Amino acid sequence: MGRVSQAQAEENRRRVVETASRLFREQGTHVSVADLMKAAGLTHGGFYKQFASKEALIDEATAHAFAGLTRLREEGLDRHAGQRDAAQQELIDIYLSTEHRDSTADGCPAAALAADMTRGPADREARRIYAEGVRDFADWLTTEDQDGIARLCTMLGALLLARATKGSQLSEEILTAGRAVLTATG
Repeated sequence: MGRVSQAQAEENRRRVVETASRLFREQGTHVSVADLMKAAGLTHGGFYKQFASKEALIDEATAHAFAGLTRLREEGLDRHAGQRDAAQQELIDIYLSTEHRDSTADGCPAAALAADMTRGPADREARRIYAEGVRDFADWLTTEDQDGIARLCTMLGALLLARATKGSQLSEEILTAGRAVLTATG
């Protein structure tokens, strides 16, 4: 089999990063390179042509996931003509929905990757990327009346509890209560 073009190599790398971003959020960063490459439709041997290590891919996939969250916020601002309060409320409604609860692979990286970030050395690049993403998200959630970190903690806690109790009435109650608390002012 011949060499792939530079454009094809870039497309393969993009596909691996996107696949890793989804799989890591859905299953955790312990997913094997072989399983990841299979899910991306590529060979295991091709991995090391693209990435120095699995840690390097975790770093890139984490950044990719947080970039998606940033795009979601920007799209909300565009839909609401720059009105941040309306965009924040829309995001809260989406975040604490049954659809988001049920779609971990495409969901919030702050919630999905939290447990994985606690493992391994504190100086991991992925942990730094994660912390920056969380800080950026919290800053975006800040209002005149509410602290962004507190709002984010409420959102993450509600989402994680709703996911853990999925299939029960309690899960729906948690999502509803989270939305109600975040809608209140003062």
